[in-house]
Amino acid sequence: MMPKQTTDIDRLVGLRITALRKARGLSQTALGTAVGVTFQQVQKYEKGQNRVGAGRLREIAQLLEVPVSAFFEESAAVGPQQDDVFGFLNAQGAIELLRAYSMIADEQVRRDVLAIVRSAARISRPSGDGPITDTMDADPANDLS
Repeated sequence: MMPKQTTDIDRLVGLRITALRKARGLSQTALGTAVGVTFQQVQKYEKGQNRVGAGRLREIAQLLEVPVSAFFEESAAVGPQQDDVFGFLNAQGAIELLRAYSMIADEQVRRDVLAIVRSAARISRPSGDGPITDTMDADPANDLS
């Protein structure tokens, strides 16, 4: 009997494990130790090279303090915006940026930082590209809740 091949869903689960692990500030070694596997196995899960069994996925979800459903694409419960969030979190430095931003107590300073980042994004994108997102031109004051 041939082993089952990994699928796009296995890769999606892996990407979400990576994003949620990084958001919690855990290393692959720490995650692996907590669920009883090596960091190499965690790497294979995250790259979608190996499937994550149901029981192991449940352990990972409990450790990361998310429901198991957070790892799957469920259009009714998880909209396309959440898929975008996971993609953004995988960008180099995104989690560090969010952590630093969230530690800014002063709302005006937060607005100023957001304006600087938006300006840098506009300047650095290739000319002729469309808008970065529809919210790029929104009022920064609406981004704070």
